[in-house]
Amino acid sequence: MTAMSTNTDPGPDRPISSYGRRRGRPLRAGRAALLTQVLPLLAIKAPPSGTALEPRSLFAVAPRAVWLEVGFGAGEHLAAQAEAYPDIGLIGAEPYINGIAGLLARIQEAGLANIRLWSDDIRLLLPALPAASISRVFVLFPDPWPKARHHKRRLITPAFLNELARIMAPGAELRFATDDPGYLEWTLERLAGHSAFTALTTCPDEWAVRPADWPATRYEAKGLAGHPPAFLRFRRRAEGP
Repeated sequence: MTAMSTNTDPGPDRPISSYGRRRGRPLRAGRAALLTQVLPLLAIKAPPSGTALEPRSLFAVAPRAVWLEVGFGAGEHLAAQAEAYPDIGLIGAEPYINGIAGLLARIQEAGLANIRLWSDDIRLLLPALPAASISRVFVLFPDPWPKARHHKRRLITPAFLNELARIMAPGAELRFATDDPGYLEWTLERLAGHSAFTALTTCPDEWAVRPADWPATRYEAKGLAGHPPAFLRFRRRAEGP
């Protein structure tokens, strides 16, 4: 593994900044139409400041539980989970317009009714979610920002983990994947030091195995970083903050 940077994490009062791309190549007409015709039906509207947003209320039929995927890319994993678990409501957060359009196409093709979308930085929505309202969280292959001067842009920080701990129900599972050795070490260090989470995968042999109910993503298949991916699982403790 690469050495950890000595840079500190951003403080809790640091303004939220999203550094990833918002748009890619121009969309085909059909995909562009999905953004204007379908996205408004599935988009989560930001509640007024100080108002809680009950996630089950986002769906026409209240699901038995709600899961959250942060940064769903092209949506392969999110759509597969929604199809496999029709009684689960899934919130997908992704600011990349091309990725949103790709997921909308999958939703249309499979007739999925249990997905709702947040097309902005998830950290803007988390404060509105009630405590213990989310039963599973996926953070799969987030941008590792490998240069030391960019580490402050990484998603996994104490402030972000504190918010996840607040919204996750006791026993809820956090799933994280990366193929960047530096980001793997960074994430393990921060989760190991967080009192709200306990590791379910504790050694490299376990990290190397993707669970059967964890669908592969396009990014994983491409192996863009050139390293074997690590699949980490953590549980929200029943006790703790």
